Amino acid sequence: MNRLKGWNTLRNQIFIGFMLVMVIVLISSGTFTYNQTSILLRNSAERLVKQTAVQATVKLEALYQQVDSLLMQVSTNPSLQSILTREHSGKQVNFSERQSLQDVVRGYEAYGTGIRSLELYTEDYRRLLPLDDALLQDRVTESWIYQADEQKGKLVWCGLDPRDSTSVIAIRSVRLINRSFIHGGYIMLRMDRNYFELSDSLRTSDEPQRELMILLDGAGNKITADFLADESLIAEIGRDDETVMIHGESYMKIQQQSDVTGWTLVMLTPAKYTTEGVSVLRTSIIVSIAVGGLLFLVSSFVLSTMITRPILNLIRAMRGARLGNLKLNPDTSSTMEIAELNYSYNQMVNSLNEMIQVVYQKEIIQSRTELKALQSQINPHFLFNTLEAFFWSLDEKGETELADNVVAMSGLFRYVINRSDEDEWVKIGDELDHAERYFKIMEMRLVDRLIWRIEADEACRSIPIPKLLIQPLVENAIMHGVEKRNEQGTVVLRVEAATTPDYTRIMVIDSGPGMDEAMVQQLYATLQDGKKIISNGKGIGLVNVDRRLHLYYALQSKGIMIQSHVGEGTTIGFEIPNEIWGEL
Repeated sequence: MNRLKGWNTLRNQIFIGFMLVMVIVLISSGTFTYNQTSILLRNSAERLVKQTAVQATVKLEALYQQVDSLLMQVSTNPSLQSILTREHSGKQVNFSERQSLQDVVRGYEAYGTGIRSLELYTEDYRRLLPLDDALLQDRVTESWIYQADEQKGKLVWCGLDPRDSTSVIAIRSVRLINRSFIHGGYIMLRMDRNYFELSDSLRTSDEPQRELMILLDGAGNKITADFLADESLIAEIGRDDETVMIHGESYMKIQQQSDVTGWTLVMLTPAKYTTEGVSVLRTSIIVSIAVGGLLFLVSSFVLSTMITRPILNLIRAMRGARLGNLKLNPDTSSTMEIAELNYSYNQMVNSLNEMIQVVYQKEIIQSRTELKALQSQINPHFLFNTLEAFFWSLDEKGETELADNVVAMSGLFRYVINRSDEDEWVKIGDELDHAERYFKIMEMRLVDRLIWRIEADEACRSIPIPKLLIQPLVENAIMHGVEKRNEQGTVVLRVEAATTPDYTRIMVIDSGPGMDEAMVQQLYATLQDGKKIISNGKGIGLVNVDRRLHLYYALQSKGIMIQSHVGEGTTIGFEIPNEIWGEL
């Protein structure tokens, strides 16, 4: 038992697992590749056979067209047209006229290849050529005659001659040219069925015969074939099966039906030719699986060793580690290495969780305390009743402008003083109203030296923001931008959507003396160090605002952004998200 436990290591488990996966993958992929490639080879062979069948069909169409062209010449022959026109008019031709017409027809018979005879019939089915009194119904069935009438001058292929199995019959209706192409009679053609032999013409001299071809008429009768086919074999070929058994060998069947004649060309290819190369493919796949298995065997052993060695090192390192915020791992394992790793890990987690909980609580208390301390710096200590007394006194004396300024100051102080813990967050609109009151108070102090305006998108006014985050920037712009100038200065408070989606940009722009790049960098360094920047002992500095941005928004805010050029003024602002992740 102990010996088995010693073998139950992670490396051995990985090695065996990889080997099992390898065997499954190689067998599955090999089987899939073999099946798909076999199908591909069969499909390729079928496409080649179909191409041959199409070529044969095209060849047959050409033969049909030659015959059709010849009969068109016969049907439009002036002598034949004249005799049939007289017959249509009710004037029967005499024997000598029929004899002269026979000489004309014999010329066409000699000209055409494979033609055995041409027969001419009147519209009432009497035969004019050959020189006897037979009727058309005696040669073909009325259904074929009806089809010839329906085709209105087009050639209709009837199939094998019932009187001579070595001949093929075709019939067409003759249209009288001088009588507006009305029906005037029939021409029946007897062709040697060997005329449609195709296998030799489609195969090169050095190519062995693979395909067997058989041409069947519309009734399923054999017209020509390059192999011995009795009636039972023809009946089996006529079925809808894709394969046919001929003399104990399986053949794949491809059919092509002619639109001209309605005949069907059947091409039979031995099934063994469609799977040529499959045996070679099978051998190649087996060899590939064997070689792949050997390579995977070696690589699995090396890989399993590489995986377990770092884990053993990690166990030794984790036994002495007491850092991080981890959770207990409830999983158990029978593997020796994993069990030891879990034991060491859980020991470390138990001790770390206690330390992390204590540190976390201290950090929360410290952050809240720092926020309260930062906010407490901006709490003014004025009495509202004193301001109200000033207001009523000035109002009674008619000092309306001063009274309005006292009201603005009272509103400013109320906004600062009247806050509670749940009032740490306000809307940007509230901050803008507070900044407007501050502008009015400073306007009274600086008289004509201060020009100010607030530009804010209406959609931004409802976004939450920490209280008293904007007014310090306005104060800084007035004191350092306007008061340092002897002439008139401008301060613009602008609130707009930032280029970053779902963020809002707040900027305070002044037309003051500006700063050079060295001063801007020094100011950034001061913000980074956390020193207070207090102007004349009043207001809160930029460090205060920057620190509050980082405390309230954590990683959501980059802090204060400064742009300034000497003689062009200064822009100080920040970007905040429209939705906060959560308050401290």
